[in-house]
Amino acid sequence: MRRRTLPTATALAVLFSSVALVATGAGSAAADSSTPLPLKSTGDMVVDGVHHRVFISDPTAGQVLVTDYAGALVGTVGSLPGVRGLELSPDSGTVYAAVADADAVVAIDTATATEAHRYATGADAGPRYVALAGGKLWFSYGAGGDGNIGSLDLSGTDPVVTLGQDTARTFYDAPILDASAGAPGTLVAGAPGQSPVVLAVYDVASGTASRTTYAFDPGNTGGGNLADLAVTPDGKDVITASGAPYYQAVYKLSDLSADGKYVTNTYPNAVDIAPNGDVAAGTSSWYDPDVHVFKQGEPNPLKQYDFPNTGSSSGSDTLAARGLAWAPDESKLFAVSLNSNDAYSLRIFDAPTKAATTLTVDAPATATRAKPLTLTGTLASSAPFPAGTKVSVTRTDDESRSGKALGTATVAADGTYSFTDTPPAGGKVTYTAAYGGDAAHAPATASDSVTVAKTATTLTLNNGGKVYDYNSNVTFTAHLGTTYKNRSVEIWADPHGSDKPNTLVKKGTVDSQGNLTASLRLTRDTKVSAKFTGDTRYAAKTTTNTVYTRVSISTSLSGYYKTATAWNAKYYYFRQTKDPILNTTMTMYPGRKYQFQIQQFYSGAWHTTATEYFGLDRYGKDSVLLDDNPPTGARFRIRSSYVDPASGDNVNTTTYGGWKYFTFTR
Repeated sequence: MRRRTLPTATALAVLFSSVALVATGAGSAAADSSTPLPLKSTGDMVVDGVHHRVFISDPTAGQVLVTDYAGALVGTVGSLPGVRGLELSPDSGTVYAAVADADAVVAIDTATATEAHRYATGADAGPRYVALAGGKLWFSYGAGGDGNIGSLDLSGTDPVVTLGQDTARTFYDAPILDASAGAPGTLVAGAPGQSPVVLAVYDVASGTASRTTYAFDPGNTGGGNLADLAVTPDGKDVITASGAPYYQAVYKLSDLSADGKYVTNTYPNAVDIAPNGDVAAGTSSWYDPDVHVFKQGEPNPLKQYDFPNTGSSSGSDTLAARGLAWAPDESKLFAVSLNSNDAYSLRIFDAPTKAATTLTVDAPATATRAKPLTLTGTLASSAPFPAGTKVSVTRTDDESRSGKALGTATVAADGTYSFTDTPPAGGKVTYTAAYGGDAAHAPATASDSVTVAKTATTLTLNNGGKVYDYNSNVTFTAHLGTTYKNRSVEIWADPHGSDKPNTLVKKGTVDSQGNLTASLRLTRDTKVSAKFTGDTRYAAKTTTNTVYTRVSISTSLSGYYKTATAWNAKYYYFRQTKDPILNTTMTMYPGRKYQFQIQQFYSGAWHTTATEYFGLDRYGKDSVLLDDNPPTGARFRIRSSYVDPASGDNVNTTTYGGWKYFTFTR
């Protein structure tokens, strides 16, 4: 992920998350300042809002260039051959650089602009792009049909590199990677320069990449030549920049279906997203605007910037691929441009939108239902507000889910305001303050929530911990205590095994005694849950029990010539020259094995002579032939069992089959 949001911005989330931007017009404008850059190429760019520095990778020169917010050179980190993708750590202390030709990830200290550590990724595993997700640093590597994804775990004493995480072998070359704090266990990848566009989403929460979604030509646009992508801060969408179509496309992470677009012009090649969701989109356009700023979710630009012509061609300077980055506080937008003489510049756009408005609302952390509480907040901007400016207040709770307008509060000269309300419902109550904006200020909203205590209720469920035979029909009873209006209970069953989903067994209103019953046929160990969703006065409640289910086991012996009762058991008699066969039938599950055990009686007790595990066929059957020259008169017994988890799975509880007794005669 090219992380644009830093802990500093996070700490100010109450201030900035509510900022909304209004266009001053989409006409073209020029950068507020520009400075030449000693670059031979560009690969990626990130902005450190703590130290006010811009980091730009140069693959050809094998270096990372570091400037301040004014574009002045702070330092150069060299000896990074083929360096491309950059990633800023959550604490803003480190920039991770993917150094392909050194087969390494290099950690750059942001405070000193020097190399701090170098982590080898292995021969022929030169990383090209990097992203932080799921507590690890992920990197892409490989080319010529061997594109893949690896991870670098720095949480322990020693770094741990794991290659080949994309077992589906999705990409021909090393893909572009990105992630978002809004979807902390999710990694997004896209094939660079490929037509049509190819995207994939991975679940990395467990530490291993599992591909959840894949799209070949997402949205059926026919577009291609992917140059950049960015995941939205809320973790809902990914925005792409590809040579075609002529807009930055938006896709849902859930299924990579189209979820909107940001309309630009010819040859999109960059995209970056501000902490509040506003989008900076770039294009490689000689005769059209190069940088386009959008309000989140709005398809048309708020403002556009057209580079001048500083070269010797007829067209103007163009934007370098992946050459856009917001300052975390949105005070500046940075762009790297290139002219026809291969000269690079850092262009700096100050206040790329209207004067920012910040609005806060503060509610107490907890409150008592039906008792007054007081909200306080501030409205602020770099431009003064007229006297009598008001903010409106809305309350959203379990009884007013669409929100209830409460009135307005007048902002004092120092920008503060207060408002008193009496919440009628318990639970989470959200207060939203809104400022509508004016000709000089953007509109703004802010929300804060207070927890209004609800009364706890009782909810019980029977049968917890019990063990049942396979295919038993079991009745479960949930009992609900006192509530306000909601008397509905749900009973859910979640059988062990990833192939069986958690399923609603029954939902209904409890009877006059507070009971709801449901019958469930058990074939596996199962988590059974009773759920009460709560109401405006009583809290939600879930009670979960686990019940255990045996497997069905059937065994038989073949090859005996008679049976008889002996030693208080049924014995099967075999000729000494006949090999016994034990036939086993067991409830089937993929990969399941059964325990084969044989014992001999001597010295007054049974002694195990052999224990082995054998696989079952797809019908749950298997046969074992005892090929031996046994002594006559010796007593044996044999059985088949399912042992959790030694039998290959843990979807049932350990079940021992019955013993089969046998002996041999001449």
